[in-house]
Amino acid sequence: MGIALGLFLLVILTFFPLLDNGFIFLDDPEFVTQNPHVQSGLTRENIEWAMTSFATGNWHPLTWLSHMLDCQWYGLDPRGHHFTSLLLHAFNTALIFLVMAGMTGAVGRSFFVAAMFGLHPMHVESVAWVSERKDVLSTLFWWLVILAYGGYVNRKRQGQPGAREKKTGPVAFLDSSAICYGLALVCFGLGLMSKPMLVTLPFTLLLLDYWPLNRFKTDAPVRLIWEKAPFFFLSAVICLAAIPAQKSAGGIRTMAAFSLLERIENTPVSYCRYLGKLFWPVNLPFFYPHPGHWPLTTVLAATLLLLCLSGFAWQTRHHHPYLLTGWCWFVGTLIPVIGLVQVGYQSIANRYTYVPYVGLFIGLAWGVPTLLKNWRFRFPALFLLTAAAILVCLPITRLQIGYWKNSHILFQYASVVIDNNWEAHARLGLVFNDEGRLDEAIDQYRQALKLKPDDADTHYDLANALCRKGLWNEAIAEYREDLKLSPGDYTGYNNLGAALFQAGRLSEAIAQFQEALRLKPDYADASRNLATALRTQNAQPAAHEGSSAAPGR
Repeated sequence: MGIALGLFLLVILTFFPLLDNGFIFLDDPEFVTQNPHVQSGLTRENIEWAMTSFATGNWHPLTWLSHMLDCQWYGLDPRGHHFTSLLLHAFNTALIFLVMAGMTGAVGRSFFVAAMFGLHPMHVESVAWVSERKDVLSTLFWWLVILAYGGYVNRKRQGQPGAREKKTGPVAFLDSSAICYGLALVCFGLGLMSKPMLVTLPFTLLLLDYWPLNRFKTDAPVRLIWEKAPFFFLSAVICLAAIPAQKSAGGIRTMAAFSLLERIENTPVSYCRYLGKLFWPVNLPFFYPHPGHWPLTTVLAATLLLLCLSGFAWQTRHHHPYLLTGWCWFVGTLIPVIGLVQVGYQSIANRYTYVPYVGLFIGLAWGVPTLLKNWRFRFPALFLLTAAAILVCLPITRLQIGYWKNSHILFQYASVVIDNNWEAHARLGLVFNDEGRLDEAIDQYRQALKLKPDDADTHYDLANALCRKGLWNEAIAEYREDLKLSPGDYTGYNNLGAALFQAGRLSEAIAQFQEALRLKPDYADASRNLATALRTQNAQPAAHEGSSAAPGR
């Protein structure tokens, strides 16, 4: 427990500057700062909303409830929200140590795995970004599942309690394989209610059965798979619910955005990029643009590397089973977000490594000591290597936390470290627009559109900024581009109508308001604007000067 407490405190001290960071103009408005359900705290109505909502394209009611609880305690003070995420990350770090040490008995190696998890710069995004609460919260349940599952396996091996010494109290209650199994299943359900990415956990339990639990030596694989049936069932249910939810929110990209060939090409390259950033964690923006097609030589080299590593892990499985478990952990837990089902426009994302990197840390923690097993200075060398890894991570992690201090710093950093980062320019435009710096916002939007002319959202945001400057004709052209790319955007039709109204083109404006209402009959802004336009059309010409139609949000 002393080592776990030390890891907990080390993570707290390392991430403590995070408490000076603010909210980010990237999902934080939808999750917290502009979400009335979240801001009004834990009420009956809000709890019902959290349990039934597919807002942001996901069903994660526990994540919503955690944000509501933060707002109830801290209001919109970002320090409180960051403090909760930091506590969860520190708990996860300590829990990893306890679980790994309990399963393997290897204290030093378990310390390395937990320390790298807690301090690696690639994990800053999951902690520093308030909207990624789902990462740190769901991972807490991930490790609680494994903790309970380890207890279940131990109880099965030991037989029923009472065969040795009669126990009383909570220990006796937990000294049952059925109770431990039930706790694991409940924690798994709670984890899925925090983030759907936990759907790979049943496969991970099978990996742990292989090593370090070594159950494949005594139990038939079919039996072990059947034992996980309730876990697989819950995963299937969440998968069936998550894909339509993402599609409804526009998160999952169609084949028109990224072809099957582009997705297949990106898969091995992304795995190798994640491997590279494990050892060289620099230039870590919030967004990595998807390039479309990768050069064939890059794809072939990445594929060859993955095949070699996979073959090595398989060939050494009898003498070094931890390599197969660690490698399959890394590869398997990344599958939902590797890009075969493309969510968003990114090629990779730092936050996606929060759980998968544990597999690589396991491979390093057990593999390096094996390489040095015959060296007389093995223990001092391992101590120095562990200390060096921690000392390298600390300053880079602190630096990365600083990039998340506010939206301007984060987006400016991303626009510099990654070429052609259209999303960074588009986000900078939103920040400048929010600050009333319209000329700078328009410049950033136009830079983004030079890099990605087919981004409907940026055309829409540029049009809104042009409206604020009174440049109606330019705004009309941008709204039309938005609607070409996103014909179902009812707010685009409403705002185009408002711009046409201001430009004096009443008949065209009325047609746009009517189209917005056709797409969304209960759209209040469009109803008001249509009524204003019709009154103006039927009134005296002078009436136009006293009337105006307003763009929607």
